[in-house]
Amino acid sequence: MAKDKNETENQTQLSDTNERKVNFTLKDWALEDRPREKLIAKGKKELSNAELLAILIGSGSVGQSAVDLAKEILKSNDNDLSLLSRQGIKELTHDFKGMGEAKAVTIIAALELGYRMLTENMNRREFFIGDSRDLFNYISPSLLDLPVEEFWAIYLNARNKVLFKQRISIGGITDTQVDIRRVFATALEKNAVALAVAHNHPTGHLTPSREDKSLTCRLLEAGKVLNIRLVEHLIVGIGANNKPDYYSFHDNGLV
Repeated sequence: MAKDKNETENQTQLSDTNERKVNFTLKDWALEDRPREKLIAKGKKELSNAELLAILIGSGSVGQSAVDLAKEILKSNDNDLSLLSRQGIKELTHDFKGMGEAKAVTIIAALELGYRMLTENMNRREFFIGDSRDLFNYISPSLLDLPVEEFWAIYLNARNKVLFKQRISIGGITDTQVDIRRVFATALEKNAVALAVAHNHPTGHLTPSREDKSLTCRLLEAGKVLNIRLVEHLIVGIGANNKPDYYSFHDNGLV
């Protein structure tokens, strides 16, 4: 059957449009809308989180730009980069159209580099533990988002300046064994006059277990013998509104 000229042109335009959608990448945008070019022209601080994430993603899907996909990913994580950093390859590839394994790996790797930079900066500068929030800010990068329990000790001088921190043990999902002798051997080696300890609950809840309370009592007693004060014990996990939070033994009168 013959087709008229207008019908043929319309089909050609539709085919071209579909082809462009399939290959819709950052290069196809208007210049002012391209995150890469915007970063080069104006600097990284001028980009939104969605635009930075779009650069990592590289391309969207049919009818959806990389920025739109980035906005969708951020929105599903309450626009919280910390929450996004806890997502794995399975969650990122399963929940979002246009997200393949390579894109998911790129996002995870970039967020992990950010976490490592934060940890390095924390270790370079002097840090003082004045209260439970200070300790949480200091130790949480080492304890959040871990699949198993870890127990850390933070050693302090007379002004509560951090001298050294040490991972004492790694356990399973619900517990970890702590050798009190190792905790205080390092305290003596570093000439610490006080220490704080912290561990995480991978299950998310922050309520101390009977074992947590018993361990705290034994640390307090050992510290009295050696004249090394235990100033705090934190449990780090995910609290209300799915946000990182902590339980303080000191604030609850248990230290």
